[in-house]
Amino acid sequence: MEDPRRHVPRTDAVLAEPAVADAAARLGRPRVKGVVAEVLQACREGALTPAAVVAEVLQRLPRSSTSLRPVLNATGVVVHTNLGRAPLSAAAVEALTLAAGTTDVELDLETGRRGPRGAAALEALRCAVPDAEDVHVVNNGAAAVALVARALAADREVLVARGELVEIGDGFRIPELVESLGVRLREVGTTNRVRLEDYAAAVGERTAFVLKVHPSNFRVEGFTSSVGVDRLASLGLPVVADLGSGLLAPHPRLPEEPDAASALRAGASLVTASGDKLLGGPQCGLVLGRGDLVHAVRRHPMARAVRVDKLTLAALEATLAGPPVPVAEALARRQPQLQERARRLAAELGGDVRVETTDGRVGGGGAPGVPLPSAALSLPAALALPLRRGDPPVVGRVRDGRLLFDLLTVPEAAEPTLLEAVRRARAGGGG
Repeated sequence: MEDPRRHVPRTDAVLAEPAVADAAARLGRPRVKGVVAEVLQACREGALTPAAVVAEVLQRLPRSSTSLRPVLNATGVVVHTNLGRAPLSAAAVEALTLAAGTTDVELDLETGRRGPRGAAALEALRCAVPDAEDVHVVNNGAAAVALVARALAADREVLVARGELVEIGDGFRIPELVESLGVRLREVGTTNRVRLEDYAAAVGERTAFVLKVHPSNFRVEGFTSSVGVDRLASLGLPVVADLGSGLLAPHPRLPEEPDAASALRAGASLVTASGDKLLGGPQCGLVLGRGDLVHAVRRHPMARAVRVDKLTLAALEATLAGPPVPVAEALARRQPQLQERARRLAAELGGDVRVETTDGRVGGGGAPGVPLPSAALSLPAALALPLRRGDPPVVGRVRDGRLLFDLLTVPEAAEPTLLEAVRRARAGGGG
């Protein structure tokens, strides 16, 4: 009897198949060749027939060169840290693609000489916050705080209220960051109450500035008091307001959330914030405010270590100068319209699908405790895992034994994708 292994195709023959060759051009030949070798070995062991080799190779190959997968966010959390915070606008995605090649990021095409880096993005930021004399961009919000502290207060002292010594995600703590830079933090007040007199009594010859930290993802309620930027400015020291959430101007739906424009008008010397939260842009850190202080920050040697790349600059410019971003669109959705959408989708799905009233959240440390009235589809909780495993994965939240898909974070354009994902999960026996 003829050995069936004689019919196992050669590696080069499989790699020459048009569909496999296209995958090699997209994913890289070494990766595809490795998968081909695995499949051919399985064929030799009798696990599949020679005729099935090409199909099996294509099945095992990833869709792209990155392991990151697009996810449909149905959690109701607008800026979801575990899902990459702010989703970029179509304009920002296009800008990323254009900037990925060779660009004039630091070249003046008129003179042929070196030009200012990211000038258009910085100008867009200045236009968005006209109260700032100057602006600077670094690679994330923590870097903005670190660079300001190092540039303005190295070997000196910074005043901060005890109740603002916050820890944010993954165990990251503001005081540890600042002190690691050779800056001494001097705590004033108590955990729940601080007065202007506490700050005034702590001012000394080595005091560089006052740091005002937004509490991010928690609130202190009850017997509390804090000192606003306007009153801190009366101390005669620079006031650095770390807002975190990236809100550049007041938002009608988030009246208590601090914003950069208001902080600067109140007397803040500098404002630091994140670009990938309520601003709705790429991960970056913003430094806004007094021209002389921004200049000192920009010229500090550490600025090079936290510099943004051309992709960030391109996406930031498109975010600031382009159409409304997904974060802004989500915040503009209102409960009556969301309920109407939920009823329509529930009717299309039928079965054990209900409509529930929910409260979404900003997320990412923004507007802690502030509900965003919304509506959700309620499905059997057994669907949660198959939907997360689907293509694309759909992520909701499980509450009281039900899987909720909150439409606050689901654009209408994504409704067909959501419906198809639920139908596939049901067909697979998920519920």
